Amino acid sequence: MNKIQNISKAYMKLFGIFSIFIFITSCSSLSSLRFWENNEIDPDEPRPLLSVSSSKNISSNWNVKFNGNNSLGNFLPSFSAGSIYFADAEGNIKSIDIDTGKTNWTKQFNELASGTASSFGALVVADVDGNVILLNQEDGSKIWEVNVKGEVLAPTVIDAQLIIVKTGSGELLALDKLNGDVVWSYRSKLPALTIRGSSSPVVDGGQVYVSFDNGRLVVFDIETGFPLWDGAISYVKGSSELENLIDSDANPVVDAGYVYTTNYQGNLNIFDIAQKRSVWESEVSSFFSPVLLKGMMIVVESDSSMKSIFTKTLEDSWNSDEYLNRELSNPISFNGNIIVGDFEGYVHVIDPLNGKTLGRKKISKNPIKRLISRSKNFYVVDEEFNLFSLSI
Repeated sequence: MNKIQNISKAYMKLFGIFSIFIFITSCSSLSSLRFWENNEIDPDEPRPLLSVSSSKNISSNWNVKFNGNNSLGNFLPSFSAGSIYFADAEGNIKSIDIDTGKTNWTKQFNELASGTASSFGALVVADVDGNVILLNQEDGSKIWEVNVKGEVLAPTVIDAQLIIVKTGSGELLALDKLNGDVVWSYRSKLPALTIRGSSSPVVDGGQVYVSFDNGRLVVFDIETGFPLWDGAISYVKGSSELENLIDSDANPVVDAGYVYTTNYQGNLNIFDIAQKRSVWESEVSSFFSPVLLKGMMIVVESDSSMKSIFTKTLEDSWNSDEYLNRELSNPISFNGNIIVGDFEGYVHVIDPLNGKTLGRKKISKNPIKRLISRSKNFYVVDEEFNLFSLSI
């Protein structure tokens, strides 16, 4: 009897071992059910960079360090003759030799709200208290200062006689360049919820083109401030304030009789200036202006995917999610290429015809916030107010 019991126990033990073995070997098939782990890619994770065979080499010319945090990315350099003007949030303003990166002069003002604007011999900055300040380009001395009763979150635009200012509270003002007096003003209706940031006005052909936080494009006569026409970039569609957030923080692009506009959670919209109306739109969410290059219209979307559309046929050319969730900067056109920066401090050179990456360089330890193209070089501003001069 004991012998039978021992044999039974041995069989039971062997059966248990066999069962465990079967269970372990079946784990590969059970893993597809993902009861205890998930090996799927997180859709919100930044896309890892793919290796590239560089045919476009990025060269560093110089860089200058400023102070503060540029999280909004609204501090842009401006240019005049052989100088580049740049300012940081702490109020440091510099005139820099565009070729060497050497400082011509430095001035210190109150904390600033946005970057510089320079044209027609004028240099303009705006501080956090709503003061718009006109400076002498030669030495940085102050000519006049006027309070516009609102924070100016985007660089102003300088015309021959007027300085066009857009405030964060939705007001557009034209100031006399000689003394800062208000020549005309316009106040838009702000939505209940907006993104902190703003677009700059664009002056072309005696008209001022402005995209507002309510998702509308408005066109003004520059001399009188009279609204000539307007149109919706997109309309609200959601049931909540967050869903109806359709800020337009991208500058309008005026080209060959058309205005190209984008907004967040809205549209890429083309307006015909002669007809004074929208003639085409496509659902796109973007913080940045589209780039027009080689018959293409290229857009960086708010999730950092990219798309290109033929400007003649308005059909899709290519789409790319290679940089998905990498917090791309604004795209620029430079030497026939598209250039963007990302959150890891990389600058990428992209072929506008097919979306392929042609070159890449890590230039900073900080996120790249803004790019601007100028003549033979392009310029990069990172989140810690480093200003870089680069070329290809």
